[in-house]
Amino acid sequence: MYIEQKAGNLVGPARIGRVTYSKTGATIYYRGKEFRSLKGNGFKANYQEVSTGDDYWISGPRKDGCDGLYATNVAPEVDPDVRDEYWTKIRKRRIPAN
Repeated sequence: MYIEQKAGNLVGPARIGRVTYSKTGATIYYRGKEFRSLKGNGFKANYQEVSTGDDYWISGPRKDGCDGLYATNVAPEVDPDVRDEYWTKIRKRRIPAN
């Protein structure tokens, strides 16, 4: 998933990583954090981190790499455990050298 911290800004730090879902799908878990759906009530965000109240935009990664709610020239960091899958299966490209 594409996970972007909003924290009051239109564009924030973002990552591509593997998440897990609650039984109902209303809660997402990522790197020890718990995100609850804002159920359409968020402003430029669709999830909120439970312990801090920070807003996030979380969505599926796109083939064209335009994952954020708003265009940016800052590429998201890709977690190592999903790096190969992200570049070859989602982006349909060769894995870039670091």
